Amino acid sequence: MVNLTQPALLCFGSVPKEPSFRHHFLQVLAYLQAYKEAFASEKAFGVLSETLYELLQLGWEERQEEDSLLIERILLLVRNVLHVPADLDQEKRIDDDASVHDRLLWAIHLSGLDDLLLFLASSTAEHQWSLHVLEIISLIFRDQNPEQLAGVGQGRLAQERRTAVAELEVLRQREMAEKKTRALQRGNRHSRFGGSYIVQGLKSIGERDLIFHKGLHNLQNYTSDLGKQPRRVPKRRQAARELSVQRRSALNVRLFLRDFCSEFLENCYNRLMGSVKDHLLREKAQQHDETYYMWALAFFMAFNRAASFRPGLVSETLTVRTFHFIEQNLTNYYEMMLTDRKEATSWARRMHLALKAYQELLATVNEMNVSPDEAVRESSRIIQNNIFYVMEYRELFLALFRKFDERCQPRSFLRDLVETTHLFLKMLERFCRSRGNLMVQNKRKKRKKKKKVLDQSVASGNVPYSPEELESVWPSLAEQLQCCAQDPELSLDSMVPFDAASEVPVEEQRAEAMVRIQDCLLAGQAPQALTLLRSAREVWPEGDVFGSQDISPEEEIQLLKQIVWAPLPRQQGPEEQGAEEEDEEEVEEEELHVVEVLEKEFNFLDYLKRFANSTVIQAYVLLLRGYKQNSAHTNHCVVKMLHRLAYDLKMEALLFQLSLFCLFNRLLSDPAAGAYKELVTFARYILGKFFALAVVNQKAFVELLFWKNTAVVREMTEGYGSLDGG
Repeated sequence: MVNLTQPALLCFGSVPKEPSFRHHFLQVLAYLQAYKEAFASEKAFGVLSETLYELLQLGWEERQEEDSLLIERILLLVRNVLHVPADLDQEKRIDDDASVHDRLLWAIHLSGLDDLLLFLASSTAEHQWSLHVLEIISLIFRDQNPEQLAGVGQGRLAQERRTAVAELEVLRQREMAEKKTRALQRGNRHSRFGGSYIVQGLKSIGERDLIFHKGLHNLQNYTSDLGKQPRRVPKRRQAARELSVQRRSALNVRLFLRDFCSEFLENCYNRLMGSVKDHLLREKAQQHDETYYMWALAFFMAFNRAASFRPGLVSETLTVRTFHFIEQNLTNYYEMMLTDRKEATSWARRMHLALKAYQELLATVNEMNVSPDEAVRESSRIIQNNIFYVMEYRELFLALFRKFDERCQPRSFLRDLVETTHLFLKMLERFCRSRGNLMVQNKRKKRKKKKKVLDQSVASGNVPYSPEELESVWPSLAEQLQCCAQDPELSLDSMVPFDAASEVPVEEQRAEAMVRIQDCLLAGQAPQALTLLRSAREVWPEGDVFGSQDISPEEEIQLLKQIVWAPLPRQQGPEEQGAEEEDEEEVEEEELHVVEVLEKEFNFLDYLKRFANSTVIQAYVLLLRGYKQNSAHTNHCVVKMLHRLAYDLKMEALLFQLSLFCLFNRLLSDPAAGAYKELVTFARYILGKFFALAVVNQKAFVELLFWKNTAVVREMTEGYGSLDGG
């Protein structure tokens, strides 16, 4: 049964693209969904829980190898059945209705299997099943929201009621506006002769004014795009789709899950998370098992914060070491997403889990900061001091915004990133005010000069060797490359062909990657050169610069030969340029970059200036476009950041952009604009600043077409050429 219920994705590796294999995949998935419905029975889980209970009654000295194997198989079978995805089109369940997954959970509860899972999670003697138990628990709570789950059975909170009333008011205002518009459009008497009108000031295809053939009430809906075919977006440029769907289960299931969470936090959380972390650090777990750890951290810490906040229940994960662990994984996923383009969506999903865990850690520390217990507040201050001191924690959000890619990262990732950044900045600002002055770690690259003897052949041209020397070196290189090309164990993961931390975009680092390949070949490092070539081909497949995807080993060797002989452009320092004018052998100073760690006083506004970047602002504007679907808190986070840039830094000209102004126009003409008072106030403030500047600088209207950096903003406001004068 374990073999029959294996997840379809595990069998096929990924969703097949080839039609016949895709058909088999969907057929297997349909079988699994039928299995899941059949398993939603108290009798089936009753047999499993009774067998598991009898096996767990045996002490370690009485338990045979077959017994341990049977325990593992029962846990795997439960995991496989819970893992089957819901068929939303077939079920068509609404919130508060019992889906197949809910019926399965209720069968688990009635059979007593949930109590056995809690026992396995809390028992020190059964620590070898920690990862199995954590995976099952993550699948049980797959569709649940921890904050909503914590409030089940306690009556509707005042905050929830206010939110529901506000949402209904927005819908009512929109409905009233639509009714009013329809009433205005409906004439007293139908006429087939609506007439034609000339719209003055609006040009048609030629030089004449536009002729409008419909009724005047339709004029406000006119656009030049009417009747045109919508432009088809290529598949690889389409925005990423949301994969996780949250729904409200039936009330009895939610009550059972709430009690399970409370018991788990009371008796199991700290022990289980410590055991799982130990497995991960000792590499006893399977690949990517850390994602279950991060999910559990985010979910149960959020539940604890929303139910009755008790930091002691989650003390195992409330440490600086946990922050470091999450930050390391987040950075690793981020780099792998940029490198492994084929699996970029999977890496982005893991990155989202890590970001949620990081967000929940910050939220819990922030909650500790307002605790009535002085010891808890002191612990919060110590953790914050450690986080704000280390440079990597402060730079993390900037890197994530700079490399945000909506093709593989869904809108929910951007929403969580914006909310986490808002929370981090709020905590950092408050901490700076309470401390007066904050010393932080700062790293900089120090240039260290090293003397070396440089041959004229190196200083004089782009190719480090003469053609004769290359002819003599190539045969041995070719032999090494032929051996490496046949090696199936040559890994692509060991070498990254670009610098993820560089300010230069990844797309523009191709030339540097080519130079690195040439340097490896000239240094006699054939395996590294071949690995770099293949990695570069994965990152930059456009134009087949590094060879086509189906290139043969012989063609790869020929391509590497061309790279060896190619006169690639290399960046030269001033010393190297001076060296070209001197004798054949001379002493030149080579600059080496050494990272130097310093301490400096932290300035919050200087840190905020790092966010005054067009890439960051574009991400915020992208999220703001869905202001109707966003929660009130998400809209507040977006406006607060834009307000910081416009008001605190006096850089409102950064937001003078036509696409943002179109969004403001849509917002101000929205019938339900009264529900978005903060957004409306901010939009009017920015528009007022723009029209005040337009009186002085007529070119401001042209500047609307472009995203701007801080230098352009200064020229716009202080006068063109002011930078040259400075």
